[in-house]
Amino acid sequence: MSAPASTARPGEARVADAVGVVDAVVIGAGQAGLSAVHHLLRRGAHAPGAPSPIAGAPPGGPAVVVLDSEEGPGGAWRHRWDALTMATVNGIRELPGMPPVDPAPEEPASRAVPDYFARFEGRNPLPILRPVRVTRVEDDRTAPPDPATGLPLLRVHAERTDGEPAPAPLRTRAVLNATGTWTRPFVPAVPGARGFRGRTLHTAEYTRAEDLAGLRVAVVGGGISALGFLLDLEGVAETTWYTRREPVFRDEPFTEEAGRLAVAGVAERVEAGLPVRSVVSATGLAWTPALRAAAERGLLQRHEMFTRILPDGVLEADGRRRAVDVILWATGFRHELRHLRPLHLHGPAGGIRMQGTAVAADPRIHLLGYGPSASTIGANRAGRAAVTELLVTLAGDVHKKPGGKAPSRE
Repeated sequence: MSAPASTARPGEARVADAVGVVDAVVIGAGQAGLSAVHHLLRRGAHAPGAPSPIAGAPPGGPAVVVLDSEEGPGGAWRHRWDALTMATVNGIRELPGMPPVDPAPEEPASRAVPDYFARFEGRNPLPILRPVRVTRVEDDRTAPPDPATGLPLLRVHAERTDGEPAPAPLRTRAVLNATGTWTRPFVPAVPGARGFRGRTLHTAEYTRAEDLAGLRVAVVGGGISALGFLLDLEGVAETTWYTRREPVFRDEPFTEEAGRLAVAGVAERVEAGLPVRSVVSATGLAWTPALRAAAERGLLQRHEMFTRILPDGVLEADGRRRAVDVILWATGFRHELRHLRPLHLHGPAGGIRMQGTAVAADPRIHLLGYGPSASTIGANRAGRAAVTELLVTLAGDVHKKPGGKAPSRE
């Protein structure tokens, strides 16, 4: 599996050492982060100490730094498994200002999507500093508050992932966080897991079916990835499919109205500060010709989730023991927000209460790809909405938003 090399020019990764206070830091250069970059550039954004790179852009735009932990363009798509081709991927929305993604159906997504992102970055010249991983974002109490919001500046700490010296902390008025979920794979706690003598894999670690040839594999999860693994491993390994709940397959076409209702349900949860659920969990699974054929072959026989992991297998819900060599966890991801913990964004209901793309209690922080913006379509819309809201906040109009005053950070 290969991916394009970084498009950063020599010296770009040292920009952060030379700047004072920037208006915004974009963290992450996946779909949502790049969408935000596009809309920032249209509004006159520029690198610190440099003019806007877009001819005709309005003057006085925000000074912006983009930090990305990957070695090159593509975000998490750089790490997708070999068998995930553009014919089987669950839809890729085009980036703003770009033509649709249109590679050959058999091309691996791990190559096609990063290539597409690289072309976008070539057309949108705001420097992206990489490979830089943000480790902590915190209030900067050493400087006066931002006069526009009355809130402290933010200090962004980061490290390089290539062994080079870490950049100096950045001071910024706002953060557009677009770190996605790939770096936070979720594996549920199951009794006996530590004693398992076989191999465990998560979606984030899967590469190719041949690696599991001839083995007995328990595929765990009720989503699109689990179905893809069952298809990929057919005829290569012996698979058994486990889910906590009966998977819901959708027979009728998925209409725009159904999509809007699903997204609205997710949005309602985050606006109430409840733990976020994925958009896919609200839409169900779509029958495709390949899945219907697999069901007819008996490949999609679902088993209730096992209750315990044994040294050489699993204990099924009905008390039977099943020998397995590999447990493949297709159990999803959590949002990568650990670097924001010093800001205490989570509320008493267990989630982060959102107002549009901004954290309701902290207009300095926008979460892109969170909640209803987790899909590629939602990510594009969120990038545009976040930039519009951000510029209102930076102009000092936060007091004009619903509620009448800036949130307290005491």
